[in-house]
Amino acid sequence: MSSTESQVADNKRIIRQIFDALAEGRTQLMLDHLANDVSFVVMGTGSWSRSYDGKSVVLNELFAPLRARLAGQIVLTALRLIAEGDHVVVQAKGRNTTIDGKAYHNTYCNVIRLEAGQIKEWIEYCDTLLVETALGRPPVRAG
Repeated sequence: MSSTESQVADNKRIIRQIFDALAEGRTQLMLDHLANDVSFVVMGTGSWSRSYDGKSVVLNELFAPLRARLAGQIVLTALRLIAEGDHVVVQAKGRNTTIDGKAYHNTYCNVIRLEAGQIKEWIEYCDTLLVETALGRPPVRAG
């Protein structure tokens, strides 16, 4: 196996492990693999859609507000993984409930770029209308 093939296999293994943990409601492995300068982009035109740049911004402005609106553990299951070069593409489904008791079962396509085993870029495609309908608008950003 060439070094490029080995890197692709390693990246796919890391993302598979992260999504296996997320399917069980465990988020720590994903958090451990986010680079400090990660860029997490929620595609679309909804109120949550934007680029969240830097791990602290991702944690405080994206993950914390999402977590505050969902009951129980966040569950996200990978359906398909495709890897090439530094990228792993993950088709996934979420099975969650809001704190108001609404079903929040979104589907996702995530394009994830890794560098030295760390997630540097995560681009998420999902039903942004469902996000806003089920979760409401995100908190207003400071500044």
